[in-house]
Amino acid sequence: MGRNEPCPCGSGKKYKHCHGQLD
Repeated sequence: MGRNEPCPCGSGKKYKHCHGQLD
């Protein structure tokens, strides 16, 4: 999963701006 790919949670945000911040 790339940090610039759409987040798999379905928010439509990029992963790094969504669940990617949880790590």
